[in-house]
Amino acid sequence: MFNYSHPLYRPPAEADNVIIQATYGCSYNNCSFCSMYKTKKYQLRDIKEIFKEIDILADYYPHANKIFLADGDALSLDTEYLTNLLQYLKQSFPRLKRVSLYASAQNILKKSEKDLKQLYENNLTLIYYGIETGSNTVLKKITKGVDSREIIESLNKVSKIGMKISATVILGIGGEKYTKEHIEDTAKIINATTVNYLSTLQLGLEEDAKDNFLKYFNDFILLDDYHILEEQRRFLELLNPSNKIIFRSNHASNALHLAGTLPKDKARLINELSLALNTGESAFVPNVLRGF
Repeated sequence: MFNYSHPLYRPPAEADNVIIQATYGCSYNNCSFCSMYKTKKYQLRDIKEIFKEIDILADYYPHANKIFLADGDALSLDTEYLTNLLQYLKQSFPRLKRVSLYASAQNILKKSEKDLKQLYENNLTLIYYGIETGSNTVLKKITKGVDSREIIESLNKVSKIGMKISATVILGIGGEKYTKEHIEDTAKIINATTVNYLSTLQLGLEEDAKDNFLKYFNDFILLDDYHILEEQRRFLELLNPSNKIIFRSNHASNALHLAGTLPKDKARLINELSLALNTGESAFVPNVLRGF
């Protein structure tokens, strides 16, 4: 078996699926809160080397039907390159039903609708997308590189051709000063798009990211769990999606794990949050059990 280039990250939902490293690192790699790929230089890989790795994995996992393309944003790859890779995956894994990857607003907007449709027709049917926040103020402070308009445009561009979207929002990333703006503007993004899966996690800064984060966000004040859950409750109250959304807050960072379908379970989820807030810390996930 070959060795992956570490660190290697994948969404929780991809834990049991085959992972192929189509790139090393992240093509943007400037988000101040993120330290995932700070030790890696972004690198396009020789597709022939990837084909060799696919051959090995196909021997080990001949019945695999879902594949995740790492690292940080494989959609940054040229459309022809990605298409060749997707076609080789289909040839190698006869039961393949879905290929997924991380994607950003930047690399979605760089691709034409024709490009995205071509990738979709070759089994790229799910993207993982970090919204983080809808506040333009906070987006600038976390050096995300896009504004809320571009986030909405990119999400709708992907939805239009049929790709499913699993989006994440970071609770607490606006700190005390921008909490209201963060939640209200983030809810506006969800209501203006048709994401299929939505997860919330709580802000957590690795030691090697704190200084860089605070350099750009020098008026940041961390929220405690009570204020985080109040953000979560307000966020749910403001959500009025036009489509069905599978909602989860079961990331290891969360103070309270929630699961439901929006808008059907909206009232129940809000009630669960209210009960936890009224109960206090005994209802929260203990800190010792949390992480990233």
